[in-house]
Amino acid sequence: MSVAEPRRIVLFRHAKADWPQVIDHERPLAERGRKDAAVAGRKLADTGIPIDLALCSTAVRTRETWKLAVQEFPHRPKTVYEERIYEASPGELIALLNETPDDVRTLVLIGHNPGIQGLADVLSGQVNGDAGERMHSRGFPAAAFAVISFDGSWKSLEPGVATLLDYWAPSE
Repeated sequence: MSVAEPRRIVLFRHAKADWPQVIDHERPLAERGRKDAAVAGRKLADTGIPIDLALCSTAVRTRETWKLAVQEFPHRPKTVYEERIYEASPGELIALLNETPDDVRTLVLIGHNPGIQGLADVLSGQVNGDAGERMHSRGFPAAAFAVISFDGSWKSLEPGVATLLDYWAPSE
């Protein structure tokens, strides 16, 4: 694939987590989270975006979210569980994305706030339609996702170079 072809990133926040007496990394999804994860998976599959790679935080709630969401996809992408996503800042997430091989056209990053929302804000130098208005008015609730596009290699990804194409949240 040419590095001149547009690349897409789907920034996907984990679904609603429960609050049992466990360390934060081990928190599972709540019942509502399990339902919302499947709905988000259907919505993401309905976009028709073929995902080549999934980068998922190692936290229990992100792994459960992705397991439920990906069941709705016609094709299961390669999944890499990455501990660096947990509690990562937007800058740390960009550094991780910069490591992506150039044969990957589209990836989904399943992670946590405030990093996911911050990354969407930092990368999006342009906005398509009302996606930015909807994202900023609703925030980035559990199970929400944003679709971002940029040109160039993964190594060239940096703040402001991308366009926010779409946004979805369970309340939509």
